[in-house]
Amino acid sequence: MAIAVLFEVPGMSTEQYDRVIRDLGAAGQGAPKGRRYHVNAKRPKGSFVLDIWESPEELAAFAGVLMPILVKNGVDPLPDPQILPLHSVIAG
Repeated sequence: MAIAVLFEVPGMSTEQYDRVIRDLGAAGQGAPKGRRYHVNAKRPKGSFVLDIWESPEELAAFAGVLMPILVKNGVDPLPDPQILPLHSVIAG
């Protein structure tokens, strides 16, 4: 079952986000298996991330790589993301 994953990261700067993305690429996870889409938007006090994953299991496998990279870059990975069953995706 595909899922939408919503992350509100109140304290993450764009510089921290860019470092996390760079480190994920260096770890071979720039385009992880099972992630269909990734969107980042700047918030007044942080960042918003929306991912679409093919399954919760693939998200869980990616989280094992992501969490240490977030911590390394000074990003508080809390609160936990909101995970919702995907109903529809319309491109364009």
